[in-house]
Amino acid sequence: MLNQNQIPLLDTLKACAAHFHTAFYTPGHKRGKGIPQPLADLLGQAVFRADLTELADLDNLSTPQGVIQQAQELAAAAFGASQTWFLVNGSTCGIEAAILATCGVGEKIILPRNVHSSAIAGLILSGAIPIFLNPEYDPVLDIAHSITPHAVQAALAQHPDAKAVFAVYPTYYGVCGDLRAIAHITHQYNIPLLVDEAHGPHFAFHPDLPTSALAAGADLTVQSIHKVLSAMTQASMLHIQGDRIDSDRISKALQLVQSTSPSYILLASLDAARQQMALHGQELMSRTLQLTKAARTKISQIPGLSTPLSACKKSPGFVALDQTRLTVTVSSLGLTGFAAEEILDQKLGVTAEFSSRQHLTFIISLGNTSADIEQLVQGFTTLAQMTTSPEKKRFILWDDIFNVGFSMQISPREAFFSSTETLPLEETSNYICAEIVCPYPPGIPVLMPGELITKPALDYLRQIQAMGGFISGCADTSFSTLKVVKE
Repeated sequence: MLNQNQIPLLDTLKACAAHFHTAFYTPGHKRGKGIPQPLADLLGQAVFRADLTELADLDNLSTPQGVIQQAQELAAAAFGASQTWFLVNGSTCGIEAAILATCGVGEKIILPRNVHSSAIAGLILSGAIPIFLNPEYDPVLDIAHSITPHAVQAALAQHPDAKAVFAVYPTYYGVCGDLRAIAHITHQYNIPLLVDEAHGPHFAFHPDLPTSALAAGADLTVQSIHKVLSAMTQASMLHIQGDRIDSDRISKALQLVQSTSPSYILLASLDAARQQMALHGQELMSRTLQLTKAARTKISQIPGLSTPLSACKKSPGFVALDQTRLTVTVSSLGLTGFAAEEILDQKLGVTAEFSSRQHLTFIISLGNTSADIEQLVQGFTTLAQMTTSPEKKRFILWDDIFNVGFSMQISPREAFFSSTETLPLEETSNYICAEIVCPYPPGIPVLMPGELITKPALDYLRQIQAMGGFISGCADTSFSTLKVVKE
């Protein structure tokens, strides 16, 4: 039985940082002595003494046999996995590695159309052929939920040679689909279920949260420990269970997409975050759930505001909601989410996780306090009072794009490596896209390499940009031109 009180990696890093010696190894700042003074003024000196390289006592991330291996074994036990890998390039590298380890050039993978851009990068790197499924869609809220078991069953019946199924669980809004049913269907074809669980690493630690992906039957899951737990930014984990995933292929894939100079500060933060949740996770999550409930109750009582996802009727694409994720609809105030976000941030001292055309979404986590919730409620109270002339707006919806359909013409990899040309945006309809184009956050591509560019997709992106959203992924940051595959 492993002792979850232990923090082997953090303890060893602490000892190495305290050990006096003359450094003739990387990094160049030599334990903080060469740090520029403005940076030292911001962060202090202590953190740089811990910014060490792969010294003998600190193990090696790519082939761990010492304290990193011990820390990963403790994490696997805490999160319910058979094996865990620490990630310092974020969940992005974990998702890329998952696809690389299970799919080769020309092999099919079934996945939702509302995947994160890292999954598209995985397709480009692996050469896999995507079989995209439209997620269940709420036309009133203009929010895409999960893919349904029925859609997965139909896709596998049509493509029984698929090598894997990929799911997003939860979505950026905290919505969870019927992952248990999807896992059951996937395993009937003896292929693995891969899960982007970036926003769900806390699920395993409280009974009132949705079932964790591993407990629901996933073979592999990638979690951003930094997003809702207490690790440093970029610090994530990849977990597997069962025998459908080759662990050696995961290790080799991670060596392709992960740094050979990992930050031990990030790695140690994963060790500490695991210990914190293993020892105090249920208590911390109980408190976080109470804070979210208080925020949701008070905000719902403010005229013109609602928290609709908590009252949504359950469906095949929406079987559970992460109650620590708070989405507030502001459109009845006559504001877009983009405008409301700007006012709250710049004038009222409240910063959301992300905005969309009708909503603002907030991550409430173990780091938030009662004072934070009071500030959030007061900010929305003031925002509602500032709005005197509500005006309903007609939006181009995701559904408008779904009705036209997403049409892959060539594989993402082929498009990425094809000869391209840059055209004015208004001339790109019916060309094959050569870039990943997505509003960020949440980083869900509207266009991707290999896909046919349609007028509804362009109109949607223009509208997002006009409302104050940020379009990422394309070379032209003004989004007045777009790269297309040369005909």
